Amino acid sequence: MDDAKQQLAAVLREARAFLALPENDFAWSSWADASVALTEMDGLIATLEAGRLPPRLAVSVLFAPTGPVQEVSLSSGWADEFLALAARCDAAIQAAYKSSWWRRLLNRRM
Repeated sequence: MDDAKQQLAAVLREARAFLALPENDFAWSSWADASVALTEMDGLIATLEAGRLPPRLAVSVLFAPTGPVQEVSLSSGWADEFLALAARCDAAIQAAYKSSWWRRLLNRRM
């Protein structure tokens, strides 16, 4: 797995750890409960670990303003941590999907 995908997977693992906290409140998120959130995160992480990128929107929407991770963070007391995590996620998304786009372009030209 290249460095950009590793960074993105690390951010998703950290988000997963926050989502797994027992006192979390999922009422305002699109997830019914922790098990649904963790299953979604596990699927994205598994895709990255298999060397593939999940659809960019599938990752981006999780960390968007009023996205499910932010909603859980706000109602569960880790909003400040979310902001730092979201900034790292934005950078990891940019690196992972930019490098993927360039790689595909170069492969077509060769």
